[in-house]
Amino acid sequence: MANVRLNENEEVVKMIQAGLKERGGYCPCRIEKTEENKCMCKEFKDQIADPEFEGYCHCMLYYKEM
Repeated sequence: MANVRLNENEEVVKMIQAGLKERGGYCPCRIEKTEENKCMCKEFKDQIADPEFEGYCHCMLYYKEM
């Protein structure tokens, strides 16, 4: 099972969480407010499901470890 954690940089986490709050839970790094862009976004959920993927989500809030 994948281990997902917050970015270790607290300033990045604060900035992204503030953006999420301001945008009603939608990724502050995406223009469109669609269900696919609601945090945790579809793109990152798909990356979590990929056993070969390790890295950050698009906005750098979360990191998936192997």
